[in-house]
Amino acid sequence: MNDIKNKWDERYAQKEYVYGKEPNEFFKQELAKHKPGKILLPAEGEGRNAVYAAKLGWEVYAFDSSSEAIKKAQQLASENNVEIHYTLSSFEEADYPDDFFDLIGLFYAHTLSRADNHKKLIRFLKPKGTIILEGFSKEQIHYNSGGPSKIEMLFSEEELQSDFADLTELITEKMEIQLNEGKQHNGKASVIRLIGLK
Repeated sequence: MNDIKNKWDERYAQKEYVYGKEPNEFFKQELAKHKPGKILLPAEGEGRNAVYAAKLGWEVYAFDSSSEAIKKAQQLASENNVEIHYTLSSFEEADYPDDFFDLIGLFYAHTLSRADNHKKLIRFLKPKGTIILEGFSKEQIHYNSGGPSKIEMLFSEEELQSDFADLTELITEKMEIQLNEGKQHNGKASVIRLIGLK
């Protein structure tokens, strides 16, 4: 855990926002379909999605294992005159009430304990709440536009369908997109998008 934390602290310690300040495009597109409520953004990094949601009137909760990321997220929130509830936490440590969130947004949140972490998040979602996810597919191993170098940390549609099997109206789609999210997510990429309801 500390090695991972140190890696991310090192990445986020630089002045530049390594994934940019703009929200993820898929998140932006899907969020427009929901009326504001409580949202959770795990592994939220420098806060681009959290700040965007807060500007739209969402009550935003987020966590990340990097204290450097949180500093930058709070700075971005301050620049935009919004407030986010951001805690220093790993997936394993994250704890919220059951049936609490209207929406959970997972963007490039790749962990080795993928299945357990995904199942845990469903508990925090209200009945009829939505999960929106975008992450790198296993094909991303052949691209150099970002993402983990370990194939077991990348997603397959089958894995995600299994993780979120308790959700209804589950839609997954693998696609090739052009990423333009700061210097760390840049270029042609293979991603999977998922939407599901509790």
